[in-house]
Amino acid sequence: MAERILTMRELNRAMLARQFLLERTSLPLVAVVERMGGLQTQYAPSGYLALWTRMRTFARADLTRAMERHRVVTGTLMRVTIHTVSARDYPLFAEGVRAARRAWWLRLHRGRLRGVDMEKVARRVRGYLADGPIPRRELVERLRSDGVPDAGWGGVGLWVDLLRIPPSGTWERRSADLYGLAETWLDLSRASEAEGLAHLARRYLGGFGPSPISDIARWAGVPPTAMRTAVEGMRLRRFRDERGAQLVDVPGASLPEGDVEAPVRFLPTWDAMLLVHARRTGVVPEPVRPRVFNTKTPQSVSTFIAGGEVAGTWRHDGERVVVEPFAPLPRSIRRELDDEAERLAELYAESPSLLHSTQREVQGRASRRSSGMDRPHRSQRP
Repeated sequence: MAERILTMRELNRAMLARQFLLERTSLPLVAVVERMGGLQTQYAPSGYLALWTRMRTFARADLTRAMERHRVVTGTLMRVTIHTVSARDYPLFAEGVRAARRAWWLRLHRGRLRGVDMEKVARRVRGYLADGPIPRRELVERLRSDGVPDAGWGGVGLWVDLLRIPPSGTWERRSADLYGLAETWLDLSRASEAEGLAHLARRYLGGFGPSPISDIARWAGVPPTAMRTAVEGMRLRRFRDERGAQLVDVPGASLPEGDVEAPVRFLPTWDAMLLVHARRTGVVPEPVRPRVFNTKTPQSVSTFIAGGEVAGTWRHDGERVVVEPFAPLPRSIRRELDDEAERLAELYAESPSLLHSTQREVQGRASRRSSGMDRPHRSQRP
């Protein structure tokens, strides 16, 4: 039987549906993060904005609380970039990308690391963090005092799993500069690289839709050959795109018709849906791509989508959300855009009282854990 051909419009709608951008979801926050394939959070507020635009009910304190309770955690994972993922996904993601990340980093820094044993550096860092989280600045200074070049700090997270510990990396304290050992906060049941790669593939397809294996590998930051080997053992659906390239997909996932209406939605900077691995969906029309990604803004700008495509940019000026469409919009779209902008402004204007109480709880627990108090037993960790 010939494989079904999926048009770019159908691929677009499949990704939007799975990213909860055709219809907001009432799923719990952790489930949403998992279904999205994680949140790219080099800029901490991006995670909050990404969830707000996808969930029916969301307050800024919700994500901060999930981070503090380590139901979601933040670390360097796919493509050696900062991601916030569920506590369940972290060990599998970390194991899946570990070998590729190390190989890439060693090739990049070989000349600056002569005589440096990264396993020994990792043991030192584990020792530093044995009693609790430490700020990045202090960790770097300790390594310098031990004679480890700065490049060694840049790669140590590839030999020891490190998390950014709240309150760092939250909306209120955006610099993710407080580090702790993942093994202290999570149950790091060991998985094989093959299991990790297969889990990455499932999460990618579940969040971004039918895809060539090369796109899964590009998103994860691993060699296509490694991802292809992992995918070969999975039970997957197969399709073709309009150019004849084979696409794979998880069974039973949503595949809306291409003519399904796509509402206005605001996206944060770093939203993974805009990156090159999702180019097949046309969510960033090629003529506007240089306005979204360029040498001055390699992280992308904050954008909004209308009709399933990026149609302009937005910014918060301290009081309201200002939108800048790339082209004139129909009145109905403009009204929808203005309504969404008002809702987004409300997120920025949320009363700080709940947020501050959450932050005090975060800081109190971080302080107790740094002193060796209130450290959860493995059976109590999420």
